[in-house]
Amino acid sequence: MKLKDIVDGTRPLDPEWIGKAQARTDQLVMPTRALGRLHEISERMCAIQKTLQPPTNRKAVLVMAGDHGVVDEGVSAYPQEVTAAMVQTFLVGGAAINAISRLVGAEVFVVDMGIIPDLDVANLQSNDRLIVRKVGKGTNNFAKGPAMSRDDAECAILEGFNQASELFQNGIDILATGDMGIGNTTPAAAIGSVVCGADLEAMVGRGTGVNDEGLMRKRDVIRRGIEVNHPIPEDGLDVLAKIGGFEIGGIAGCVLAAAYHRRPVVIDGFISTSGALIAYALCPTVAEYLFAGHCSEEPGHRIMLNHLHLDPILDLGMRLGEGTGATLAMGVIEGAVNVFKDVLTFDEAGVANKKD
Repeated sequence: MKLKDIVDGTRPLDPEWIGKAQARTDQLVMPTRALGRLHEISERMCAIQKTLQPPTNRKAVLVMAGDHGVVDEGVSAYPQEVTAAMVQTFLVGGAAINAISRLVGAEVFVVDMGIIPDLDVANLQSNDRLIVRKVGKGTNNFAKGPAMSRDDAECAILEGFNQASELFQNGIDILATGDMGIGNTTPAAAIGSVVCGADLEAMVGRGTGVNDEGLMRKRDVIRRGIEVNHPIPEDGLDVLAKIGGFEIGGIAGCVLAAAYHRRPVVIDGFISTSGALIAYALCPTVAEYLFAGHCSEEPGHRIMLNHLHLDPILDLGMRLGEGTGATLAMGVIEGAVNVFKDVLTFDEAGVANKKD
């Protein structure tokens, strides 16, 4: 599919289904809306899938991985080789995302959108969970010019769309987005600053833990990148191409796929939300299908969420990425849906409802 076809084929939620869900919530055997935001979550799940029995049994996490040329500017506390090493850790089930996914019953898939090394797939454990869709071997250094071509930016989005679409077509009910890429808080912050119109001092954080000198350098690198490339905030493809990352494009594609196929998608932290900003710039309707898994410790994350009109489900001081916050929040979403479906109404329980 072409990107225009995806955008044109994405429809907003039907308010009639929100009304149907709210009517059932009003009859649940408890004080009116006593479970707070859990009711809003379950009602939106009903509207997304157009049913009062929204399924949540099959869950998956797509961890998009990519390397970044801007690492050459000294913006990360960790060497770039960590990206590939962590991909292999995901595949053996030894990372935080694996531990949390086992808790909530989610399958973990890793997509190589553009890490530098070519992994020996045949000899990797769980290699059926690694999907290689390299757009390139790392992006270019956006402090000196565009991170990628416009064609590569579109390719990254479409690859993400295709991978998420395949999961939905194979029966996945709800998807979480994850990321892996040393240095990727730098393009994420650049995207957030441009799309949200935020000051770099408010948007740029320490990422993997750079010191004060590193933080100043990171802000300067992003400032130079924006000045060199002049990304157009209203043009999501332009922003992604000039200051983004391959895995961020893949995440944008996942978000577009969820909205197109009418499935819920839970975005993770700072990096995932930068991908959601790209998707939102291309198609604002996607926000209706988004759940914000959590609010990251990165200072600019709440600015991003406010731009998308999203309230985070969790706020635990997390800043790891990988999809950890989004996946943990899946348990809350499933709990909200279970309450909606399983709690009796006043009539079913034979309990007197409140007086008008």
